[in-house]
Amino acid sequence: MGGSITRRGLLRGLAMTVGGSLLAGCAQAPPGAPAPSAPAGPAAASAEKVRMASWSQPIAEQANLYAARELGWFREEGIELEYIPGAGGGDAIKHILAGNADLAFANLEPMFFALDQGSKLRAVYNIYPENVFNVIALKRQGVTRAADLKGRKVGVYSRASGTYHNLLVVLRSAGLGEGDVEVIATGVNNFGALLQGQVDAQAATDTGLFLAREQGLGEVDVLWARDVLNTPTDAFVVTEEAYAGRKELLRRFLRAYKRGSQWMLDNPEQAAELARTHATDGQDVARSLEIIKLRNAATVNDDTRRGGLGWFNLDVLRQVEQTLFELSLTKNRVDVTQVFTNELVQDL
Repeated sequence: MGGSITRRGLLRGLAMTVGGSLLAGCAQAPPGAPAPSAPAGPAAASAEKVRMASWSQPIAEQANLYAARELGWFREEGIELEYIPGAGGGDAIKHILAGNADLAFANLEPMFFALDQGSKLRAVYNIYPENVFNVIALKRQGVTRAADLKGRKVGVYSRASGTYHNLLVVLRSAGLGEGDVEVIATGVNNFGALLQGQVDAQAATDTGLFLAREQGLGEVDVLWARDVLNTPTDAFVVTEEAYAGRKELLRRFLRAYKRGSQWMLDNPEQAAELARTHATDGQDVARSLEIIKLRNAATVNDDTRRGGLGWFNLDVLRQVEQTLFELSLTKNRVDVTQVFTNELVQDL
């Protein structure tokens, strides 16, 4: 399941193909942003490359990464960032397992699937602690609760996507299973099937819903997966070997990333302007701003307000692990305390 199509696929669909070193390009900082920091000390003089494998091409919602580079925060930590694009979280996980990348920006499902197959992984930073998946139905369908999906046709991006996995979670909350609905793979953020009545509901994401509404989706009812199980959407994942041997480098990367995230939370308009230069889907600044606002909302919750950005709630993750096992998406139990760690983020 490593090559899964995930969450915000329309953004990837709108994107042109770009090289993996896009972040190495020279762009000006957005108006009003702090001036780039000067290199500090010997670490900055001999920057160490960190290869980050992403689930996507460089996209607008990742403006915090571009800020951390353009405003000098990676440089301050003695880091040169290499962005390795992908087509799903499974791609990113494959890269770190193959030694092609140092850490993966990926959703949790492919990480759990890799663990289930015996891979040794650690999740070191909770990028988006809020679950962004949903199930959408036009008002005329009368789908206002999970039980209303029984006997319906429900679209998913693909059976390898987070839309499918989170649909199963939503169905389970009403005592339903896949056999109680007809699951149809409609393609990434293809709402045509919903509008044309080929499906009664569509599993999607927050950004998918926003873009569909922008294109005239109309009035809908939305079932949010987070109301059932608030599975974190994305995390930074590393191999056990990298975690054991490169903690200080990882901590430096996360420190710069966290500064970029806080900057994007504080400056969404400037982040949208920065995305125009760096992101493959960033030319429409107004659209980028709305997407950035959605990602900002997914970046913080009560746990991160208490523990800081990147904090994992292990109780929630135990529920996630148990649910995946009970849905037969995994065959082996996982001790989440041996996989998810707040060790690095608590000192940032």
